[in-house]
Amino acid sequence: MGSDFVQKMKDLLEGEKARLEKELAAFAHRNLNAPEADYNADFPNLGEKEDESASEVAQFSDNLSLEDELEKALRDVDSALKTISKGTYGICKYCGQQIDERRLIARPTSTSCIQCKKTLTQEV
Repeated sequence: MGSDFVQKMKDLLEGEKARLEKELAAFAHRNLNAPEADYNADFPNLGEKEDESASEVAQFSDNLSLEDELEKALRDVDSALKTISKGTYGICKYCGQQIDERRLIARPTSTSCIQCKKTLTQEV
């Protein structure tokens, strides 16, 4: 795997990280006491009427689910960026073989090659 490809993937991952952090900042705040990507969804205040309170609860519930998904994606991106800095990006964590570049282009946060992923998900 060439250094140009790794740099291209690093740039792509850093862009994705910025996008995820921006999305999270729209409805949540970062937990400064947590070492990794940890956000807490803000409870919306739409008003004092009963129907507004119900909308607040529904929106907060949606935000919690979205927060969880975005945090998972952000952790994956951070993990991939760490492997780049360690020089192990694109190496399957199960078999130690190089992950095909096409897989990394399709899913830059991949940590396993296609064969190991198929074995893990029992698609073989």
